[in-house]
Amino acid sequence: MSSELLKQVRVLNPMDGRDQVADVLIIDGYITAIESQIYDYPEHTQIIDSHGMILGPGLVDMYGHTGEPGFEDRETIASLQAAARAGGYTRLGILPDMLPPADNLSTIKHWQGLAPHGFYVWGALTEGAAGEMMTELAELATTEIIGFADGYAHRNLNLWRRVLEYVNPLKKNVALYCCDRTLADSGVMRFGEASIYSGLTGIPDYAETVAIAAVLELVAAIGTPVHIMRVSTARGVQLIREAKQRHLPITASTTWMHLLFDTEAITGRGSDCGLGFAPTPYDPNLNVDPPLGNPDDRQALIQAIVDGTIDAIAVDHTPYTYEEKTVAFADAPPGAIGLELALSLLWKTFVQQPDTVFNIQWSPLQLWRVLSTQPAQCLAISPPNVTVNRAAELTLFDPAQSWRVDHTTIKSRSANTPCWGQEITGKVVKTWLS
Repeated sequence: MSSELLKQVRVLNPMDGRDQVADVLIIDGYITAIESQIYDYPEHTQIIDSHGMILGPGLVDMYGHTGEPGFEDRETIASLQAAARAGGYTRLGILPDMLPPADNLSTIKHWQGLAPHGFYVWGALTEGAAGEMMTELAELATTEIIGFADGYAHRNLNLWRRVLEYVNPLKKNVALYCCDRTLADSGVMRFGEASIYSGLTGIPDYAETVAIAAVLELVAAIGTPVHIMRVSTARGVQLIREAKQRHLPITASTTWMHLLFDTEAITGRGSDCGLGFAPTPYDPNLNVDPPLGNPDDRQALIQAIVDGTIDAIAVDHTPYTYEEKTVAFADAPPGAIGLELALSLLWKTFVQQPDTVFNIQWSPLQLWRVLSTQPAQCLAISPPNVTVNRAAELTLFDPAQSWRVDHTTIKSRSANTPCWGQEITGKVVKTWLS
């Protein structure tokens, strides 16, 4: 029998609104008691002094990328699992753009045979996730996929219409990335003062909002629930807020990078955004898709977490090798890793101290809700829950522990993050997954 007693830990549980300091007893992977003080526990119980630490439900990431199969030099399933656990994540949604892609029964079943507990794969909406031809949606729906998503923006609205019509009776999640690639053209950062200053080709915000508006019209007409991925603009937030007021069946997420950084971080003209460090100007690891927003976009996204317009924060973990990312900003493939960084930096920036630019502060429960409970609800799976007689699916987080982001601490196989080499505060101490 294994037994652990966490003494005087701050327990956060968005499911019932709990925010209290208590003792927590875990026996054989189950939470057996949560009390103000626990005196009765098995002999040889491991006592963990948890003063000042946070115990919350395991974190849930709706979508991200693995390298395996096909790109194991970027990330393997084992390294992805290690990175997730190190960052407090107990459940991951994996996008289908591995090689071969998860667009057929054999690939999906093979991948699910490799995947550890808590890993879910998205079935591709289109063959090769290329946006040209629908997959056998009904056939894929017979597997244990978490839902359908390509993870890429497509331009064929008629295909999207047909997809939503076909998926409707299958009762599976659908996640769409809204961007009009014809409007984005060859841009590499969000259009605005910073892009003009930098001389880099800008992507207008309406490249996103035109596509969001089209999807909302399709949802209104067809009725298929849709999750809108990677919202990155103030106008996008406004459209989603208005759609929710009309009671359209939609949910939405943004990424941790879009909440912490903006175009001024790219040019080096902004502050450290409360992180304690400023990214290197034109760091290729700040090249993400969609591009980082202008400061007003970031402010709108931060506020949208507070008012509930944005339901979830995704990591969108996207590993690349050193060689792939060590190029000019405009030539770098978009994406960054983040499973081991998201909780620490979001906690410091928005909970521990108000955002230094916009003076917006989140409560601890608000942050945990959009990193754990609501992502699970968007995926239509039962959320992790810190309650007695439940399996221990927990994250123990020390907001005061400092650590350096380098090869000795990062479990991911890739290092493409603007935080590399920096000292940051806040670290996951332990993750339980029964």
